[in-house]
Amino acid sequence: MVTTTSQVSLVMRTLLSNKKISAATHNIQAYRIRLGNDSICEDCDDDGEAQAGSRVLHLLNIVGAVNVLVVVSRWYGGILLGPDRFKHINNCARNILEKHNIIQHNKESVKKGTRHKKN
Repeated sequence: MVTTTSQVSLVMRTLLSNKKISAATHNIQAYRIRLGNDSICEDCDDDGEAQAGSRVLHLLNIVGAVNVLVVVSRWYGGILLGPDRFKHINNCARNILEKHNIIQHNKESVKKGTRHKKN
């Protein structure tokens, strides 16, 4: 949970102090924070993986996640994934949001094409 952009910076500095994470080819991030006046502050960073951050931010918008920072680290493994990389990045982000009950996976709503957020 993050509630200020300074917390986002602190979390990123902390994560990047880990040698394995800092050695990743890309550390894609997106966040949404609800401000005191009920407006939303949101931003993303592709870290060189063009359009990846905006796609994760779009996911956060779709599920209505707030006070959340998602970071997906990607290591290039020698195989070009092409556009499939976005599917993998978003699946990773969605899985972590589900794991932490920011959104709930609902098989019925998947069939209908909608998602429900946790109240």
